[in-house]
Amino acid sequence: MQTFTPREIVSELDKYIVGQKEAKRSVAIALRNRWRRQQVPEDLRDEIAPKNIIMIGPTGVGKTEIARRLARLAQAPFLKIEASKFTEVGYVGRDVESMIRDLTDQAVNMVKGEETERVEIKARELAEERLLDLLLPRPKMEKKEEENPPLGSIRAVEERPLTQSATREKLRHLLKEGKLDDRYVEIETADSNLPIVEIFSASGMEEMDINIRDMFGNLFPQRRKRRKVKIPEALTILFHEEAQKLVDMDKVVRLAKDRVEQSGIIFLDEIDKIAGRESVHGPDVSREGVQRDILPIVEGTTVTTKYGMVKTDHILFIAAGAFHISKPSDLIPELQGRFPIRVELHSLGKEDFIRILIEPQNALIKQYTALLKTETMELLFTDDGIAEIAEVAQIINERTQNIGARRLYTIMEKLLEEISFDAPEVREKKISIDSTYVKDTLRDFIEDEDLSRYIL
Repeated sequence: MQTFTPREIVSELDKYIVGQKEAKRSVAIALRNRWRRQQVPEDLRDEIAPKNIIMIGPTGVGKTEIARRLARLAQAPFLKIEASKFTEVGYVGRDVESMIRDLTDQAVNMVKGEETERVEIKARELAEERLLDLLLPRPKMEKKEEENPPLGSIRAVEERPLTQSATREKLRHLLKEGKLDDRYVEIETADSNLPIVEIFSASGMEEMDINIRDMFGNLFPQRRKRRKVKIPEALTILFHEEAQKLVDMDKVVRLAKDRVEQSGIIFLDEIDKIAGRESVHGPDVSREGVQRDILPIVEGTTVTTKYGMVKTDHILFIAAGAFHISKPSDLIPELQGRFPIRVELHSLGKEDFIRILIEPQNALIKQYTALLKTETMELLFTDDGIAEIAEVAQIINERTQNIGARRLYTIMEKLLEEISFDAPEVREKKISIDSTYVKDTLRDFIEDEDLSRYIL
């Protein structure tokens, strides 16, 4: 796992997220503290708890993207979940402990993928040998002769394997050159279709159907079915089967649990939706109860998963919410104390929109230019055109609901709708998007406030 200094972390985040320096610095320090904690003496290491973060800011300013990019940078198991999905124990809904089970599942898949990459070369070799066995099966008579060769026929038996070996090598050569790709081969694969068991149960029982499937899989012998597929698909199927045999799942589970406990990150979105005080009646009756259920998870507890017990003491929690109705102080005091770092993300203006359109590695203009290039069409965005797009986004955000940078997605779709539709048929393959084009295309939505509401 690569380590980064806080400055390097901020620099990496700058490639995808515009502005929000305070939030980037806070998450960079939190990530670096993970590495620092691993360097301290072991007796003190367990005493150092992660400093959880609350991000406060309107929608579309980069809260989720910061957390997602941070997890990718740290190569850590990452889970984004909305706090509003959970309900207090006793109500119908998801149990808060399910977030740890989901995170563990992700970690197992992540480590399994890494282990599969590690054994990829060996698995491909074994898959190739199995495929050659299917293409060139050895004669039954020859096998019997090799097992019990009659007296005086040893030389003949030796010659046949040599001929078989030469043919096999020719097939291997043709296989690697792709000259057998159009041929079909019949292979036997495991039938993974088990009876579907639907269970309607109280919260906390989400995994019961999975456990029942595992139980059925162990009780009954695995069924096999024969399929006729092309050579490349057969090679892929055989590769996955061989990789599955080579990967040590006990090791995978052990590493995955350790990675969850030491470097897992949970992004708890919409935390403000459960920040209101307990109401006497209505659909929000369990909001404070959800906070009390989340509290032990954030403080540190042990959760039962299908892979064993997982401790949450050192999982980093990043909570986020707009807090336009409630405020962080409306959370129960115990939960507030578990989120000591609070950062405010600022609303985006015209200059921010201009930077979002052109600066990040995944900038919208780069995306649309690449998409239409597949139709041999060249899009040229002028500086005044980009400024006009940003201006329109700001105006519509001010007039209707401020949804931040997400407004740019719908404006760009509306702006390029006609071009995208006609792209395969038009002769003019070079189009300039300037301020005049933007004004003409989006004039109705800027002038008519009621109509602009439809640009979500």
